[in-house]
Amino acid sequence: MICVIQRVIGSSVEINGKIYSEIKEGITILCAIEKDDKIEDLDWVSKKIIDLRIFSNKEGKFDLSVKDIDGEILLISQFTLCGYARKGRRPDFSNAMEVPKAKEMFEVFVEKLKSYYKPEKIKTGVFGAEMKVNIINDGPVTIILNTNHLKNKQNGRPS
Repeated sequence: MICVIQRVIGSSVEINGKIYSEIKEGITILCAIEKDDKIEDLDWVSKKIIDLRIFSNKEGKFDLSVKDIDGEILLISQFTLCGYARKGRRPDFSNAMEVPKAKEMFEVFVEKLKSYYKPEKIKTGVFGAEMKVNIINDGPVTIILNTNHLKNKQNGRPS
């Protein structure tokens, strides 16, 4: 699983010319689910995202999480993050999980996030839809979480 996490002062998803979801201060997550991802990956990523300290305290140090600032989360599926572009000019998306299973995993991801944080603060795009995503990145602060890095570790998941 690949998640691009951006600290934002605002973000929205537009579908067919209409705003579908929008948030104010918080984080926007673009996520791609890969073929070998498991439910355990969703659990680890969900906890990590909710507790990730990427908001500044009064001294300007990254010391606060989205829950500490009572922020919002906008989660958007984006399979193109799985694109492999080393060879040729057209990205290869064969590492992306097949659509029905990926949609199911995305829905589980949403529920996991809601179980670790305030459900009313979590909004989404529409899985598989053509979307226009507006992101006002604050900082800019962008963090990438990739569970493939974890799978290469021998001694389990770091906390």
